[in-house]
Amino acid sequence: MLVLTRKLGETIAIDDHIKITVVQIKGKQVRLGIQAPKETKIHREEVYTSIQDQNKDAGSAPTNLDEMTKALKG
Repeated sequence: MLVLTRKLGETIAIDDHIKITVVQIKGKQVRLGIQAPKETKIHREEVYTSIQDQNKDAGSAPTNLDEMTKALKG
């Protein structure tokens, strides 16, 4: 993990397409602004984890009508 120190208004560049700027510091919270291409997916970690879990659950769901019927009957 790379750890960087930035002050209010300072920016971190990732590759040629992503910039992260410290927008506000309030107590123990830091507000970040992120500039990235539209196709770049950006999520808070807890949201990303939830999405991954839902995708995993959806991937294990029955895929055809017979399997769904069996699953419902138990």
